[in-house]
Amino acid sequence: MSRPDQQHPLPSERSEADVRRGRIDRRRERIRDEVRRNRAGGHRVPTWVLAALLGLILAGWLLLIITS
Repeated sequence: MSRPDQQHPLPSERSEADVRRGRIDRRRERIRDEVRRNRAGGHRVPTWVLAALLGLILAGWLLLIITS
């Protein structure tokens, strides 16, 4: 247990460059993790199904605009 009369050393100050570098490193790690998960697969709906669905939605929207 520490006594109140003992002085604790202050944590060293981090420079702005150190903070920025840490943020960049964490962001890169998150991106690497996401890419790793995406490459592993396990998708519930294939990408081509999502693309086809998007195409149908856009076609329907255009049809509504043209026929209005």
